[in-house]
Amino acid sequence: MSAPTHVVREEDVLNVLRTVQDPDLHKDIVSLGFIKNLSIQGQKVSFDVELTTPACPVKEQLKQECYDKVMELDGVSEATISMTANVRSRSVQSSISIPGVKNVVAVASGKGGVGKSTASTNIALALRATGASVGLLDADIYGPSIPTMLGIEGGPEKTADNKLVPKEKFGLRVMSMGFLVSDDAPVVWRGPMVHGILQQFLGQVLWGDLDYLIVDMPPGTGDAQLTLTQSAPLAGAVIITTPQDVSLIDARRGLRMFEKVNVPVLGLIENMSFFVCHKCDERHDIFRHGGGKRVSEELGIPFLGEIPIEPNIVLGGDEGVPIVEKDPGSVAARAYKSVAEHIAAGLSMAAMELIDPADLKLQWKAASQS
Repeated sequence: MSAPTHVVREEDVLNVLRTVQDPDLHKDIVSLGFIKNLSIQGQKVSFDVELTTPACPVKEQLKQECYDKVMELDGVSEATISMTANVRSRSVQSSISIPGVKNVVAVASGKGGVGKSTASTNIALALRATGASVGLLDADIYGPSIPTMLGIEGGPEKTADNKLVPKEKFGLRVMSMGFLVSDDAPVVWRGPMVHGILQQFLGQVLWGDLDYLIVDMPPGTGDAQLTLTQSAPLAGAVIITTPQDVSLIDARRGLRMFEKVNVPVLGLIENMSFFVCHKCDERHDIFRHGGGKRVSEELGIPFLGEIPIEPNIVLGGDEGVPIVEKDPGSVAARAYKSVAEHIAAGLSMAAMELIDPADLKLQWKAASQS
């Protein structure tokens, strides 16, 4: 007569899953409420792990750890685990609400010419590639370039109540001043007019349900930038710089602007960081090296990564197919994907209210040292 099979209890499963920690949030996945739809049918166990973002870089490792722990339980012969995601949003006070949008992220630079729009576009596409719903707002009123980078032509549709409908490309919902003016028409507007159109882009566009809305900010720290930082419900900001000292000085100004309006800075990206020769496979630091990381440490904000100089980045932007879409396996595309994952992790930490967004840099430092 065979020995009776051990009865698997829900408590047994949850106890072993309490030993699995989320690497960013530094708490076990049961306490975080990630375990959903737990079902036990005899020797078969099934459940969902609901993460805070589909951009989690260790999703498969977490799944494997959960599987291994559950399969070690006496009486379990089969474990079925589904990895899902529910992007959280942090409550942000602002003069304009954007219904359906969970996280609004500003991508900014203290000066022009550092590749901010290219970074905004590729970060948005990298987030979209994880399965997140993503929008991209080109808020550079005087020099909108995202329509060209995405190969989008024509103006947006309007609803009966005069709302703007975003254009769509590569799964992104996109709005830009470039849709409203011809390519060769200069935008000669004074401050109040700029303020008005930015308010319209924030409050009168039918974005629908979005996990992330990436806002490509105008370069600098003037009236248009202040309008956005003070009006939009920004969950966080990302600063783009290059290795040169003059760009790093402007990056500091950008950081101070966000600090004044209490917008947490999720981190700094060093663009045009290095060039890898395809013939000799050697790295060349054309504009010096390490400035972005040094400044991020000096200012106490996360360093999100280095984006290399690659001819295909420029070529992709000119052709309307950004590098993340054009060549997802390239060094640059992988760098953008890593940056996007870090941004999503920072937003998750703040949204879960495990830390004050103002102290995000401290949590990030702890995470990077673990």
